[in-house]
Amino acid sequence: MNQRERREYLINKLLAEQPQYRELEMPVEAGEQKRLLRSLMNVRRPQPVSSDITSVQDEYLQTETCAKGITEFSDMTPVEEGIYLWKGDITTLRCDAIVNAANSGLTGCYYPCHGCIDNAIHTYAGMQLRLECARLIERQGHEEPVGSAKITSAYNLPCNCIIHTVGPIVGERVTSEDERLLESCYRSCLELAETHGIKSIAFCCISTGEFHFPNERAAEIAVKTVRDYMKRENSQINVIFNVFKEIDYDIYRKLLTGRG
Repeated sequence: MNQRERREYLINKLLAEQPQYRELEMPVEAGEQKRLLRSLMNVRRPQPVSSDITSVQDEYLQTETCAKGITEFSDMTPVEEGIYLWKGDITTLRCDAIVNAANSGLTGCYYPCHGCIDNAIHTYAGMQLRLECARLIERQGHEEPVGSAKITSAYNLPCNCIIHTVGPIVGERVTSEDERLLESCYRSCLELAETHGIKSIAFCCISTGEFHFPNERAAEIAVKTVRDYMKRENSQINVIFNVFKEIDYDIYRKLLTGRG
């Protein structure tokens, strides 16, 4: 199969699987097909995926990611010992672990083609990730607490695993509890990474965006927590601060280098 054939195969399978969408017609344009496939994956509830669908999906997603271009952590230059700053799509980064800014259910964003990192990670990892996360929550018997972290496979992403953490949602103003919980997110991810022998971990901008934590204050907490942890634990882990927006790149660059 080529990419178009894989995409149309997956769309037809997912339409047949979800009766409420069976009347939708197959778009002609590749861009519209991609949007429909992503939407169907986003709204699909956690459930097993047949091996024939999985094999086609895996080939499709890995080919799509390769086409976007994979960034190798090994090619990066640190801004200080053990700490890196990189602007790009975290789903294309090859390192030991990437961090997902998850919701308390851990099963991803169900809003079709939403722009949050949770949606992107679940989309390009594949449908297996949502099922693994759902089973994890089922085993522990409750939603994931804010400030903690869990680890899963990465499936079709170029990284080796995903660490999921739930950040605080800010109300009218940032409280000291919000700050404590955000600090806990970074520390919990680092502790979990060390436990699993992870040597490189990429952090997204946890709790900013949809969770309304101010970008600059969130970055200050992130950098301080990582530096304090590495010094206190004499940790040799490599930390990548991954940003997607220019505003966040400028904030982190100033914090890490002192240059505006």
